[in-house]
Amino acid sequence: MDSSLFFDPSLLKSQPTVPLNFVWPKECLEDSHEELQAPVLDLDGFLRGDNEATLHTANLIRKSCLSHGFFQVINHGVDSALIREAYDQMDAFFNLPIHRKLNALKTQGSLWGYSGAHADRFASKLPWKETLSFPFHDNSLDPVVTNYFHSTLGEDFQQAGVVFQKYCEAMKGLAMKVVELLAISLGVDRLHYKDLFEEGCSIMRCNYYPSCQQPSLALGTGPHCDPTSVTILHQDDVGGLDVFVDKKWQTVKPRPNALVVNIGDTFTALSNGRYKSCLHRAMVNEYKDRRSLAFFLCPKEDKVVRAPKDIVLKDGTKQYPDFTWSNLLEFTQKYYRADEDTLPNFTKWLISSKP
Repeated sequence: MDSSLFFDPSLLKSQPTVPLNFVWPKECLEDSHEELQAPVLDLDGFLRGDNEATLHTANLIRKSCLSHGFFQVINHGVDSALIREAYDQMDAFFNLPIHRKLNALKTQGSLWGYSGAHADRFASKLPWKETLSFPFHDNSLDPVVTNYFHSTLGEDFQQAGVVFQKYCEAMKGLAMKVVELLAISLGVDRLHYKDLFEEGCSIMRCNYYPSCQQPSLALGTGPHCDPTSVTILHQDDVGGLDVFVDKKWQTVKPRPNALVVNIGDTFTALSNGRYKSCLHRAMVNEYKDRRSLAFFLCPKEDKVVRAPKDIVLKDGTKQYPDFTWSNLLEFTQKYYRADEDTLPNFTKWLISSKP
């Protein structure tokens, strides 16, 4: 196999300098000097059905989504022991020798599997990271994640499959609750979006960012907006998540037991452009490895993505044409590297490709 198609941290870290295909342009590397003022929302009252607490939480969500689309949640109902187990299983995978990780290598055109720096897709501005991505949906009797790990990595990773199956179930449950709060915050029926997401296939991604000898040149993940609907991220205590707000990079501080939630491009369209899908990136650290767990909520592929009529009527204009998640997925996988202009460029592509 061509060694340029995979990223072996042990080899890369032993080199005195970062290879040229990992170097990012200066404008992407400007330092962040302040912390993003994103609200930390206590979900306890909402999850207990307290109406006043629910409206208060929805109001805080509205403010942050009109500005930058990032907030953190605590008392979210996801067991901290489960999060720790997920990290343990992720570490066990990323600590494998490279030939074992390559058993799970992402194949051309697939979303699922192991990727080293996305070197199979891109030749320059490579992210300084390894990822393992797998599907989750709860519309079959089979435990899809457990089966994925068993079939891809064998008996050794049976327990990893069990842990990540539970983790994804917890994340999907929380994501559906977040979508309910988003609907309330937009002033539409709280279950308006339920049908769109209930049977969707979500994406779970484990991210490992090795320490980097020249962190001022490389990025763990380049500046981009998530094309998906809602992202729920757990980041470890190393830090490195930055958001571009008010024309400057601001950092999202890791908080114990908190999960970071952000809006993706698909939900921007579902809110008729009211809610921001914001540019963000992941920095690398000279001395410490960083890890994160990202769950991306996606609509069912064939369901139509369109903003509620009430919102369009109030806004007076419909910002985006109707599309399906499979349309946007095709665009970002085959034709376009996700960035801050994914949605406008996708809209142009969609209109031009329609007969």
